[in-house]
Amino acid sequence: MTETQSDVAVVTGANSGIGRAIALHLAAQGLSVYGTVRDIGRATKLQAMAAEAGVGVSLVELDVADSASVEAGLARVLDEAGRVDVLVNNAGVGGNGVVEEVTIERYAEVMNVNLHGALRCLKVVLPGMRERRHGTIVNITSVAGRFGAVAQAPYVASKWAFEGVSEELAQELAGFGIRVAIIEPGVTKSAIFAKNVEDTTPAGPAYEPHLRRMFQFYAAGHAHATDAFEVAKLVHHAITTDAPVLRYPVSWAGPEILARRPRMSDEDWVALGTIDDDDTYYRAFSDAFGIDITTAALGEA
Repeated sequence: MTETQSDVAVVTGANSGIGRAIALHLAAQGLSVYGTVRDIGRATKLQAMAAEAGVGVSLVELDVADSASVEAGLARVLDEAGRVDVLVNNAGVGGNGVVEEVTIERYAEVMNVNLHGALRCLKVVLPGMRERRHGTIVNITSVAGRFGAVAQAPYVASKWAFEGVSEELAQELAGFGIRVAIIEPGVTKSAIFAKNVEDTTPAGPAYEPHLRRMFQFYAAGHAHATDAFEVAKLVHHAITTDAPVLRYPVSWAGPEILARRPRMSDEDWVALGTIDDDDTYYRAFSDAFGIDITTAALGEA
């Protein structure tokens, strides 16, 4: 599918990180882009970057966690543009903590944004796409949606669910000429690093090593994180390629983990959890997945 100058794209969570890069890059490629943000008054960096790049991104206040907000925001887009050709479900939140210790309320909060938020947007744009038999849905999931990333229980639960819904959706929409693409980032340069601690449910003594090892993974990733515009370029490719695939792993650790986890037995995966010494764990993880999360990796950026 090749887009035209007038194709309309909506990118949720466009105020920072991957969403901002996608909105700016798609606008630079000639799409008419609407970027959703929770507060236009806080989108000054996005506006400045758009001005510097000489592109236009129309801002729409929209909170994917609230059905009325989604309906009102997307109604404005449909009123102004007449249709949505591309929906990029990018808005999301982190959620760290071990399965036992995270509250049910926290699971629900993360799921409400990362899964239900996308579903709210889909329900608004899909009737028009089906009627026109044209459109693309791009769902930004995560490498953590394909393997049980330790001490990220709410995030894993939400992204794994989003992967399943996306796979189902791809088959359901194929007969209507609507493409679904799943983008699976690993560690990407984003403000999410600064929020990682506040998005964490503190662990008791029994589980403290699990959080420590999770933070070690992200510390290594932070040192080598992929630029968000690399993800944005992949999104544009997924929209426009004549040879689409369903899943697109990208960014530091993403392709490596997703390639190697299926070749690793479940028993070997579980056995990683029996390793008592941190350094031994880091070496075993690095050997298993081909990415260096040892202490030495933190200073090699």
